[in-house]
Amino acid sequence: MSQHLQTVGKIYEAFGKGDIPAILDLLDDNVAWESWKRRSAIEAGVPWYQARNGKDGAARFFEEVGKLQVTDIQIHGMMSNETSVAVDFEFAATYPATGRSYRDEEIHLWTFGNNGKVLRFRHYIDTAMQIWVAGKQWPAT
Repeated sequence: MSQHLQTVGKIYEAFGKGDIPAILDLLDDNVAWESWKRRSAIEAGVPWYQARNGKDGAARFFEEVGKLQVTDIQIHGMMSNETSVAVDFEFAATYPATGRSYRDEEIHLWTFGNNGKVLRFRHYIDTAMQIWVAGKQWPAT
């Protein structure tokens, strides 16, 4: 198993335990979280899918995700190359602010720097569903 796969495995294990400091230790100080040129979920204001930078930004992501009532998490598989790990991920939750529940099949893409730490993280999601769950409107084009 590659070092990057092991690191991502540790991240999901820590997430399952609610150990956010352990996750932050595996991130580069300048990690780019949800860094996109254009992303509808970001533009619509979905709280857990906002562009963030650094470990403080990643910590704010976990604060937002912590507001969800998670009902199921499943990792279906992981694959890697020299710099990245892609995770086939399923997530189900209810957002108490809207009372809306969802189940989303996602791809998580973890990109690593030369120091072996996560340099960038992105969710590939059902954007329309996430906007609906958050009670937001599709952004104007």
